[in-house]
Amino acid sequence: MDKNFFEYAPAPESRALVSIKAQYGLFINGAWVEPKTKDKFATINPANEEVLSKISQASDSDVDRAVKAARAAYLKTWSKMPAKERGKYLFRIARIMQERAREFAVLETLDNGKPIRESRDVDVPLAAAHFFYHAGWADKLDYAGLGINPKPHGVVGQIIPWNFPLLMLAWKIAPALATGNTVVLKPAETTPLTALLFAEVCQQAELPAGVVNIITGDGATGAALVNHPGVDKIAFTGSTEVGKLIARSIAISGKNATLELGGKAANIVFEDAPIDEAVEGIVNGIFFNQGHVCCAGSRLIVQENIYDDLLAKLKRRMSLIRVGDPLDKNTDLGAINSAAQLAKIKELSASGDTEGAFRWSPDCQLPSKGFWFAPTIFTGVTQSHRIAREEIFGPVLSVLTFRTPQEAIEKANNTPYGLSAGIWSEKGSRILWASKALKAGVIWANTFNKFDPASPFGGYKESGWGREGGRHGLAPYLKGAK
Repeated sequence: MDKNFFEYAPAPESRALVSIKAQYGLFINGAWVEPKTKDKFATINPANEEVLSKISQASDSDVDRAVKAARAAYLKTWSKMPAKERGKYLFRIARIMQERAREFAVLETLDNGKPIRESRDVDVPLAAAHFFYHAGWADKLDYAGLGINPKPHGVVGQIIPWNFPLLMLAWKIAPALATGNTVVLKPAETTPLTALLFAEVCQQAELPAGVVNIITGDGATGAALVNHPGVDKIAFTGSTEVGKLIARSIAISGKNATLELGGKAANIVFEDAPIDEAVEGIVNGIFFNQGHVCCAGSRLIVQENIYDDLLAKLKRRMSLIRVGDPLDKNTDLGAINSAAQLAKIKELSASGDTEGAFRWSPDCQLPSKGFWFAPTIFTGVTQSHRIAREEIFGPVLSVLTFRTPQEAIEKANNTPYGLSAGIWSEKGSRILWASKALKAGVIWANTFNKFDPASPFGGYKESGWGREGGRHGLAPYLKGAK
């Protein structure tokens, strides 16, 4: 450990800000209802394995109830409401989310394991910003360049992942409501609590009953929602494997779909890059949210003549990463979301050892309870290594080198994914050249993991199809949009 490392006194956020019920039902037609079956499952705090609450397992009949409620709300209320009035509801939701921001942040950290700093400073503000942004679009769709008098699909089934539960909810629900659709949303089974708190926000905003319905459950619940004949569109964020299953299941149904799937992003550092800034960008690119980011910069591709200098600075910076209690405001790296995800990270990291890469992690004391993995880098990695090809979805960075700019592009594009990439260089011409050559939907220059509601996000190849955010993200929620 660096001798100049500052020891900070613990600064935990208070849990008293949130009130978690012992168990939750389903939010259907504007009210809390019990599922048809009495099946429940636990959601736990991944930092200490404490059971936070018991969550309802929605059955096929529960999914049917939710879809019918959404259809009735669409036909009787939401589609007939003036667009300006729909926008007012989104503004109201956004303001309530801001008012309850600390509550959302603490609950997200408890249920997900991410540091409170990230929940407080990134996830919750961005989620509210998406509702503000899309509220403004509600009565301006004729001017979005998406055709004349665009129409909503109707009922949208939405399935969100566990890595950004509240933010992904906002990415899905805000554009759906702004374009006149109604929603049935299923959060991930390991992180349902902020979605259930959002249901309370819908009640507080007096959103018409049935416009937003939130059902909880595992993959079987998600499959029932995808395959329900009353659902007109599917929006899914998650793994490429599940995305492929969804694409196959709706192939002959005529349902529209937006799929935001996995990634294996390359973060390219050219010889003329500002190395100190690049190191901060590399750390943010892979260790933000414990690496539980589909667009994480999990492949670092460095020009050979700066490799030694950059690696030394990167290791020193990694030695300053604080791993520990996610509720502590000093924590940089929180808990892995689940035992299953931790096992996957360990298995893929072990393959790196077996295949001859060199593992390095800073000295850090991992808590004895919960799911934890130290920030890790692998050097001596080739393109044939599994850790360079497969999405690890954890705090693990694979380091590769290149000699010529063309070699960097070829290595970056040598992946079935195409979600994101990063470029570090002081030459604008090089950045523009590389951006054009890279096969990725989102490209950052001299930064990484920066998001804005007005900027579209999405990928190519096995990273899915469609865009979320910005004007482009409205199109998938409208019939025949250009």
